[in-house]
Amino acid sequence: MTALLVALGAAIGAPLRLLTDRAMQVRFGTAFPWGTLTVNVAGSFVLGLVLGLPLAPGTVALLGTGFCGALTTYSTFSWEILSLSKRGEILIAAGYALLSITAGMGAAVIGGALAHSLS
Repeated sequence: MTALLVALGAAIGAPLRLLTDRAMQVRFGTAFPWGTLTVNVAGSFVLGLVLGLPLAPGTVALLGTGFCGALTTYSTFSWEILSLSKRGEILIAAGYALLSITAGMGAAVIGGALAHSLS
């Protein structure tokens, strides 16, 4: 049953990641990976919220592992840093990495704090 819940969450998270990335590309172009940054920060917030709330294990599997796991993407984040570096945009790559990690951690903390205040 847990595997089905994870698959259901992933079936929502993965297309949402694609749609978010495409929407950000249309809005801001492709020079900077705004889509990946957006889904990773949003997913970190949601995961902080999910893990901070007293939820049933199945709900955590659905939302945390499935949805957030498919919404966020470390592999694309890494590839984008490598691509920026290969194009000679070292400062942008470093800034992107720093911004992503800092914003993601901050979003997770805020989500956890919000969960704590709600429970």
